Amino acid sequence: MSPLAAAAVTAPLKFLTVPAASKHTATVIFIHGLGDTGHGWKPVADMFKVDPLLSHIKWVLPHSPVRSVTANLGLEMPSWFDIYSFGFSGEEDEAGMLQSSRQINELITAEVNAGVDPGRIVLGGFSQGGAMSLLTGLTSERKLAGLAVLSGWLPLHKKIQAMVSQHALSTPIFWGHGTADPLVKYQMCKDSVDYLTTVIGIPKATQGDNKGLKCIPYEGMAHVAFPEELDDLKSWLKNVIPKEGGRL
Repeated sequence: MSPLAAAAVTAPLKFLTVPAASKHTATVIFIHGLGDTGHGWKPVADMFKVDPLLSHIKWVLPHSPVRSVTANLGLEMPSWFDIYSFGFSGEEDEAGMLQSSRQINELITAEVNAGVDPGRIVLGGFSQGGAMSLLTGLTSERKLAGLAVLSGWLPLHKKIQAMVSQHALSTPIFWGHGTADPLVKYQMCKDSVDYLTTVIGIPKATQGDNKGLKCIPYEGMAHVAFPEELDDLKSWLKNVIPKEGGRL
């Protein structure tokens, strides 16, 4: 890693803000995937905010540091942690993950200090960002409104059981994943969900209930977010951070 990249890893995160369209009473912090920036998810935030039932939500879209990624021939690119290989059971960049988790927690703290109740904050992300939302949200000292994982996976699964907070079992989780994902394969989703429900003990959401872990497979979807998935995410957000306040 170059000296410039190393400095970027430890600096406070830069981020893009999409203000709420009406009175701000809830916040979504959404974490991009490998090689992307917060700008990549601004169109989604802009689309969601025009829904009257989601107009109260402010979006915080952080930009990851730039670092070398081993699995991509050591090229430097926006990344929340190094990836040594793609798979559920390989070696992981624990130090990089924990550093990014601390930086993401600083964003949560900033929202709380600004007057937003933790129970009105959703942390989510796509792919690598989904992995970071799980690691940060499941180990946070604060109970958040929920976690949203799009095409992600559970990181540090060999250690995370000892790291999860007392809130993990009662934090709603939305998980969407494409069955045709060639990068983060659907099997990684199934293995992650199985670990969270059988080892960690997070309950699966029942039909029509947004409590617990709600995992939805999308047939034929690759490593992208289909409109159907985004519609399901919108419905879930309306339940976990409703416009009029309150929680499930």
